[in-house]
Amino acid sequence: MRRINILGSTGSIGAQALQIAALHPELFQIGALTAHSQAEALFEQVRKFHPQMAGLTGMKAGDIEIPEDVKFCDWRFGPDALLCAARDVPCDDVLVSVVGMIGLPAVMAARGAGRRVLLANKEALVAGGQIVMAACADGPDGPTLIPVDSEHSAIYQCLRAAQGNPYEKILLTASGGAFRDFTLDQLKNATLAQALTHPNWSMGAKITVDSASMFNKALEIIEARWLFDARPEQIEVLIHPQSIVHSMVQFRDGAVLAQLGAPDMRVPIAYAMAYPQRIETAAPKADFPSIGQCTFTAVDPVRFPAVGMAYEALRMGGAAACMLNAANEEANARFRAGGLGFMQIGHVVEETLARIGNLPAHTIEEVYAADAAARREARRIMETCQE
Repeated sequence: MRRINILGSTGSIGAQALQIAALHPELFQIGALTAHSQAEALFEQVRKFHPQMAGLTGMKAGDIEIPEDVKFCDWRFGPDALLCAARDVPCDDVLVSVVGMIGLPAVMAARGAGRRVLLANKEALVAGGQIVMAACADGPDGPTLIPVDSEHSAIYQCLRAAQGNPYEKILLTASGGAFRDFTLDQLKNATLAQALTHPNWSMGAKITVDSASMFNKALEIIEARWLFDARPEQIEVLIHPQSIVHSMVQFRDGAVLAQLGAPDMRVPIAYAMAYPQRIETAAPKADFPSIGQCTFTAVDPVRFPAVGMAYEALRMGGAAACMLNAANEEANARFRAGGLGFMQIGHVVEETLARIGNLPAHTIEEVYAADAAARREARRIMETCQE
């Protein structure tokens, strides 16, 4: 039995991880659960899984009355609740499924306590890849970090099947998001409601907008660079609307290994939770006759400039990827709040990188400083966009 602490338990990934845990009570025990502000949903999870600790990271003590029937566990509040769950509550694994830069200190706290990290937070690797990977070298008991994103889980699984043979290229697949068939003129007038209508996956609002802009793929390119020690030219993105091939790895002899399956996040989540076992997930199985065909096309750099920005950030090095992520977070949030046009998201990110130039990212303090600087500059740029 493995004891798992879940950071972001009321989000899509966290909730599905709990579905896996409920399906296999003989394999998993829940040690801690945290949510940002969805208190009622967290109360229900606490009632069902009886963790040792629970936390609401977006609230202060006294903001909400804790029901009598869930007072049996240790309740924490504010950002420190995340660190407590990652570091202080005994467990084998920490599933980091929170969104945003808050995932970086949680990952480092978990590794500092010797826990295996199941990573479903893009920003930790994008902003602090060098620092995170230095803390996540494989140990005598196996890997200390397992990716949960469907694309990186697919690559991870393909490389595990490669028996140590070096890869030549990583082929990241992308659904294309809600706007994959939109013209440039349509994109200029795209609405939030349209952006949130993802054709294949059910995800949170921020990630779904990132999928529509393809900034999610930009972040995944940067993640892949760190997770798999890849050079930028070894990573290629393909639009694959069916979301059946989750990603592929090409080898020097021309052979390509791919991981396929129905688009359901329970599969990569369960793979990480039970590694190296494969367990039942209750996810639908791929029905290839009904799928009929799988298609692949290149990314249009004009309609989706985010992908090109990721390669440029990798070429710049230093804190460029961190600043790309920070500027995108600010622009994504402003778009969701109704204060920015969809195509202006990319403009804000590109202009932020151009204005600041590069900054160092050798320490967590330098990463935080670069993140803060990019957010300040992105906000200034967005005020100009509104004039």
